[in-house]
Amino acid sequence: MNRALVEFTALFLVVAGCWLLARRSQGRAAEPDGGYPARREFDFDLGSVWRGITHWTTTTNHREIGTLYIIFGTFAALWGGIEAMMMRTELLTPNASIWSTETYNALFTSHGLTMLFFFVTPVFFGIANYFLPLLIGADDMAFPRLNAIGFWLLPPSLLLVRGGLPAQVVGQFLRLFGVHGPLFEFFWTLRDPELGWTLYTPLSIQSTNPQIDFLLLGLHLSGIATTLGAINFIVTIFYERAEDIGFDSLDIFVWNILVTSGIIIFAFPLLGSAALMLLSDRVLGTTFYAPQGGGPLLWQHLFWFFGHPEVYIIFLPAAGLMSFILPKFAGRKLFGFKFIVYSTMGIGVLSFGVWAHHMFTTGIDPRLRASFMAVSIAIAVPSAIKTFNWITTIWSGRVRLTAPMVLCISSIGTFVVGGVTGVFLAAIPVDIVFHGTYYVVGHFHMILMGIIPFMMVAASYFWYPILTGRMYDRQLALFQSLLFVVGSVVTFGTLIVMGLLSLPRRYAVYPPEFVPFQQVATIGAYLIGISVLLWLYNMLWSYWNGRPVQTADVWGLKRTHQFTREWQWFERRLEAKYGIEPTEPETTRPSSTSVPGEGSPNVLVGVEPLVNTLPRVAGAAAIGGFVGTMLMSGVLFTATILGVFDLSSFSDLAGFIGEQSVVVGYLLFLVGGMTTWALLFAVLAEYLPGGPRIVTGLAFATIISAGFGLAFYTGQTGLQLLAYGVFVLIAHWFYGFGLSATFEYLAERWGVS
Repeated sequence: MNRALVEFTALFLVVAGCWLLARRSQGRAAEPDGGYPARREFDFDLGSVWRGITHWTTTTNHREIGTLYIIFGTFAALWGGIEAMMMRTELLTPNASIWSTETYNALFTSHGLTMLFFFVTPVFFGIANYFLPLLIGADDMAFPRLNAIGFWLLPPSLLLVRGGLPAQVVGQFLRLFGVHGPLFEFFWTLRDPELGWTLYTPLSIQSTNPQIDFLLLGLHLSGIATTLGAINFIVTIFYERAEDIGFDSLDIFVWNILVTSGIIIFAFPLLGSAALMLLSDRVLGTTFYAPQGGGPLLWQHLFWFFGHPEVYIIFLPAAGLMSFILPKFAGRKLFGFKFIVYSTMGIGVLSFGVWAHHMFTTGIDPRLRASFMAVSIAIAVPSAIKTFNWITTIWSGRVRLTAPMVLCISSIGTFVVGGVTGVFLAAIPVDIVFHGTYYVVGHFHMILMGIIPFMMVAASYFWYPILTGRMYDRQLALFQSLLFVVGSVVTFGTLIVMGLLSLPRRYAVYPPEFVPFQQVATIGAYLIGISVLLWLYNMLWSYWNGRPVQTADVWGLKRTHQFTREWQWFERRLEAKYGIEPTEPETTRPSSTSVPGEGSPNVLVGVEPLVNTLPRVAGAAAIGGFVGTMLMSGVLFTATILGVFDLSSFSDLAGFIGEQSVVVGYLLFLVGGMTTWALLFAVLAEYLPGGPRIVTGLAFATIISAGFGLAFYTGQTGLQLLAYGVFVLIAHWFYGFGLSATFEYLAERWGVS
């Protein structure tokens, strides 16, 4: 299969889907309500389009630049996520049967570079750009124009790093139209490198792919952009604070951004220097990393001297968001605030003393290895301080299980697993055994996915009213959060198990006995992909159709005296722009007290309603799915008698668990009809077209019938193919009818809203 066209098409479909969803949601938006602008208009005349482009490309407003950072990072995440799905799809089978091994290596390389450099840091920079000035009482960033320059260096750097894919697509079209010559040769020779995202020498020097030169320039440019942003954050925190805010009263998120920015200033310039030295070796024939010069290990030392602090550059903002958001839904002050600040500073210092634990298997001096092992184990202590303080904050809190809180609690669990596996890897004997296995991949991603995107999504939910003036759909957000957590645990927990079984990493081909593990991991990855699309849907749809906020205290933070500065700013803005008066709660209580009976003694508030509701929703959906699947089976059986549907296609479904039985395949089909599609209908029913629930069920069934038709197609042609399509559609209508009618009846009978 042509990787460039497949990946480009998938990315285009996601972006186009977002645009179409925005158009449709705008069309269904409510009319203005009480003077509050509940409708956001699209205006596509050329004048307004040009004014919009001019405004967004020249703005120096910190909130607008923060929004641009977040949009850019989200786009990069979707791009890198598509590549992750492509890799996991390849790993469904033990042989390279979908992509070639070269394509798999290119996907592996570009996925890592895109996610680390263009997803995580830009999104956190966007969040900090938007909220850090609000949290410290500043009017804007210290250097607004430099702030804008820092962002606008990122798109060209992304194009330089990822230019291989667009070039391949352009080359495909030039060849399709018969265009040849130097222009065709230029685009045709550029392709994504197959080196691995660490770009180890001497392979990165010897490779003749010219795209590597552009990649190194792009990394250097992104480093400049990130360093500019870090300098701006530091100066803003030091010199733009309000008069009543000293360093003793900075909030925890600002402290984390300050330490992160300090790490960036020392780490990213080194990456730029190392990249330019590698570029010189490739283009000018220097010997920085040649055996007769500095040697190939020099690149590893320089790269990891940047690379391990980079881990904390992307972790500390997530930890700051955790420490900031968690107390709001625990109903009490963050436990051990000063110690969390000290632990953050400790991580910032120690992060520069652990880089060689990535090189334990390279044969460096054993005495050096021992010193790096000691520091690598020691750096777990400040991380453990954070974890215990988070747990203690919950322990005596009044927990409300909102979507942000679910993600916070889940992040603690996944971070503990990722951190403990990292402590084992810090031990030289263990690392030598597991360094080249999936254990490392599982450990790294359990942190990289288990807390960083979790906190990004939690922040998007927590601050969504400030960003848009509306509320998202909370039920969908809760479901999406749970799906996100389950998918991450299943995927990366399975990778850790495979690593313990000594399966080598970075290979597209693997022994057949690991097929079940790889398939489970891939299913978990698909769950992550679905949850990300649900989040994107919720964000876009709610932007136009979400309930407009009528009070700035949407989370009830005033009750516990945690109505922080950004919400105070939002309250003033609502009053000035829409005339919405500030509200005060009837009762308040301190978020931290030593007086018995006050504070937040009850951990179960918000847990019991969720525990009571979810089983009834799941039960109604499962029973409805069973009824619908039975009705659907009758239609499919009729189609089998008429010869337009082949029951053997169910055996292909059984192949996912290593069986070839039609009965086993049908049982899996039944389970899917009762769980996956039924639960998805229960969550999305309110947002699908159709008034009565039965009409909604028919619409839902029509949408999913396309996937069934492709999955169970067995080569029918002509009239037989037409009959197959008709029976598939009718079978799904029966499924939708049975599912929706049963679900509606049980929901009403059991009092499920």
